Amino acid sequence: MLAPDLTDEQDDEVEEILRELGRTGKQPLRWVFARRALRAVAHLSRRMEEPSLQEAVSAPSDYGVLLTALEAEPGLSLLTRDDPLAGARLRGLSARQDLLSREGGTLGVQEVANLLQLSRQAVHKRHRAGRLLAIDCGRHGYVYPAWQFVPGGVLPGLEEVLEALADHDSWMQLAFFVTENDALESGTPLEALRRHELPAVLRAARLYGEHAAP
Repeated sequence: MLAPDLTDEQDDEVEEILRELGRTGKQPLRWVFARRALRAVAHLSRRMEEPSLQEAVSAPSDYGVLLTALEAEPGLSLLTRDDPLAGARLRGLSARQDLLSREGGTLGVQEVANLLQLSRQAVHKRHRAGRLLAIDCGRHGYVYPAWQFVPGGVLPGLEEVLEALADHDSWMQLAFFVTENDALESGTPLEALRRHELPAVLRAARLYGEHAAP
């Protein structure tokens, strides 16, 4: 089965990006980055077997294509040849991507504002107050796990659990909600919250604090 290809619009976008980067004197660092990255991709694609290519191009995003290709052979061997720690960093990146993609992925601040009928500033204020979970994605701003929202607002019990997890960073908080927890009878804390088992989730959050704190 053939993997999904770029649409005509996406093809045009790629060509425009390359034209912009190639203009004399324009963004030289971006041009060097693009040339080296494309050279690496071309080098890797010549060495990948058909099953690995199929798996990579079936990823749901362009970044996922790269990540999947680098996780497979020969991508991982090529990475670790010059940087022995590259494999560990790649596994960490893959784990974070997995956490973000669970239970509906993520929303941008404007999407959250529209959903809650608030201003962007009000959404940021809720996040800073510990009433919403947001993940810092650097220059791209914050993203909000979609599972914390329900029709009409936020998941009941979310704020209480976030308060119990306040000593942990946002990545550890995210991992707590979407990872199976032995302190619960079954499933993840998120599933337990959906079953209205807030006291049990709070107990699990406090244990998480005792055993997972740095």
